[in-house]
Amino acid sequence: MAQAPLIELNDGHKIPQLGLGTWPLNDVQVADAVVEALSQGYRHIDTAVKYGNEKGVGEGIRKSGVDRKELFITTKLDGEFQGAGRAVEGLDGSLQRLGLEYVDLLLIHWPLPRRGEFISTWKTFEKLQASGKVRSIGVSNFKPAHLDQLFHETNVVPAVNQIQVSPSIPRPAARAYNERHGIVTESYSPLGASSDLLNAPVLASIGEKYGKTPGQVVLRWHVQQGLVAIPKTANPQRMRENLDVFDFDLDQDDLSKLQTLDAGPDAGVDSDVQGH
Repeated sequence: MAQAPLIELNDGHKIPQLGLGTWPLNDVQVADAVVEALSQGYRHIDTAVKYGNEKGVGEGIRKSGVDRKELFITTKLDGEFQGAGRAVEGLDGSLQRLGLEYVDLLLIHWPLPRRGEFISTWKTFEKLQASGKVRSIGVSNFKPAHLDQLFHETNVVPAVNQIQVSPSIPRPAARAYNERHGIVTESYSPLGASSDLLNAPVLASIGEKYGKTPGQVVLRWHVQQGLVAIPKTANPQRMRENLDVFDFDLDQDDLSKLQTLDAGPDAGVDSDVQGH
């Protein structure tokens, strides 16, 4: 049974480098998906209040029989819980729906800079981390400008910044910024937001070289970039394929070819809006 390697976070905790994304599965679908994924060796599950499936994720965890200590569970609080103290209620609701005493990673889902509350929200996150209800705290869809403000006005550097990353949206500047500040970049939509990326002939060509699918080539690219990837699927065969990316290495020629997939700086989700 394959398991993803662990990456150390800036707070000393460790995150599996590949996990299961759960949007847009509903409670029933996600419970089955989580049971299947955990049986295959996944130990990292990503959800969010906005996804409306935390209850199903919790049911899947319980049905799986896997020890809670082996798991890394992420959830995210959206705009409803931004503002001083509001994340306390938000996390309590998530823990109740998940049936857990703590989550491993809690993220601010979007900065929503026009609202101007992500600083006060982060200060509440710091208190939640100190309380033990969450092991690590981080952000999602934050740009360097938002993080600069966070560093200036708060005490804890985010452990993770979850942003949209793929070979077609590689975001080298944002990733370099995160790395300079000790923040792990986590890729959502790592296989592309649509199927277009996986249809690229260059991926089929590289995949043929290693006996791998286009999706496996893309996930291997994430692994070799030091990224954490959370591909989303409810398909058991796809789950197996997604986890089977730790037995080959892309060479420099492969990586150069993958650079041709870059769709340019304007691709991807704008963090000023609620994107995923």
